[in-house]
Amino acid sequence: MEQKYDLTEGNIIRTVLFFSLPFLGANLIQALYGAVDLMIIGWYCPPEAIAAVSTGSQVTQIVTCMISGLTLGATVTVGKYAGRKEPEEVKRTISTSLCLFVAAGLLITGLMLVSADWVLTLLKTPEESFVSAGEYVRVCGAGVVFICGYNGISAVLRGYGDSGKPLLFVAVAGAGNVAGDIFFIRYLNLGVKGAALATVLSQGFSMVWAAVYLNRKNFIFSFRLSEFRIYREKVRELLRVGIPISLQECMVRLSFLYLTSVTNALGVAAASAVGIASKYDIFAMLPATSAASALSSVVAQNYGAGKYRRMQQALVTGMAAALPFSAAFFFWAQLWPKTMIGIFSKDMAIMEAGIPFFRTCSFDYIFVVFVFCMNGYLNGRGLTVFTMVSCCFGALALRMPLIYLMCRNMPGNLALIGCVAPAVSGIMAVYTGVYVWKLRAFPVPERVKQQ
Repeated sequence: MEQKYDLTEGNIIRTVLFFSLPFLGANLIQALYGAVDLMIIGWYCPPEAIAAVSTGSQVTQIVTCMISGLTLGATVTVGKYAGRKEPEEVKRTISTSLCLFVAAGLLITGLMLVSADWVLTLLKTPEESFVSAGEYVRVCGAGVVFICGYNGISAVLRGYGDSGKPLLFVAVAGAGNVAGDIFFIRYLNLGVKGAALATVLSQGFSMVWAAVYLNRKNFIFSFRLSEFRIYREKVRELLRVGIPISLQECMVRLSFLYLTSVTNALGVAAASAVGIASKYDIFAMLPATSAASALSSVVAQNYGAGKYRRMQQALVTGMAAALPFSAAFFFWAQLWPKTMIGIFSKDMAIMEAGIPFFRTCSFDYIFVVFVFCMNGYLNGRGLTVFTMVSCCFGALALRMPLIYLMCRNMPGNLALIGCVAPAVSGIMAVYTGVYVWKLRAFPVPERVKQQ
């Protein structure tokens, strides 16, 4: 199969937008089936089940983010060699990547099964939700190898220039997840465990189907056991790019886990409200995350091809495309927060706790557009150490201490707690922008150059 898209040629605006749309579609489907878990739980189970899924999904999200960081390393590396038109290096990178992802999946599975109760205790999971949250984490943990394989295949395809096939694969997983939720929760009455089963089984099926499908389409890499080999030089290259990205994703999720632990201590209503808000965070930030992911692929190929001006234009295009959509969610949260919460729960206690939190935390929807897109640009250039340090600083030195101070001095004030995320993102946007500007990432008008 020839490369579907050559991201180094053609109109850059059209390239970024058309390559981003499948990312947006895939991320939207993933966010939807994550929200469906919570919605169906809210419809058919008591309030403590909502808190259980909210807390359990925070744990599984940090694992998914860690995996996504590693797989993005594969996207960047495959993209670099695809831009250089070196197919043998692309094959070696894909082979090594998939082997590493399977090994990582097995390791993470063991850790999750052993440490589930300990992690949930650290998060101060409400007592009435603790057992169900543990079931959710263990079931999802048992299926991590599927999540690794599923994300790994999509990552190498995107680096190779094809963002369409991953959308197809995630659509299959999303449809299976919705059907599984209804079957396990409504008809088999498995509650929280049913939501986790639906997620794992749907992703496992999609992973297997993706490998079979690509084999039939004569993809550059054949998914046969004889093809799976680890190349030592590729391991070093993949880890050099992937580990910093993985660490930065983990640090961000850890800071949100800390927020979960704080709000869990405030009771079921506060925990549920923040859990619902976290679902909207995913949707509101979808344009930014999609643009950032697309930028990593586009920039990687153009960096490999030596087309630096084109990389700069891609960054500006990505930010301009993402901003209006995130702004729409911001205005929804400011004007009609009750309608947002009501989609998930009609409980008045959750409504009262959630409205002030939604109004303050929604400012983050705007700032992350700039942070995510600039990070995507830097990751595509392989400058992952900067993005790792930046995210670690934002999470450990800013977000978590500020949450602690707010809760210590204004306990239970969710409006103030909600201010932390946008404040930190604003600071990160400023210093990342300065760094990117020094790299001459933004295109400078010709008339300014001449002056």
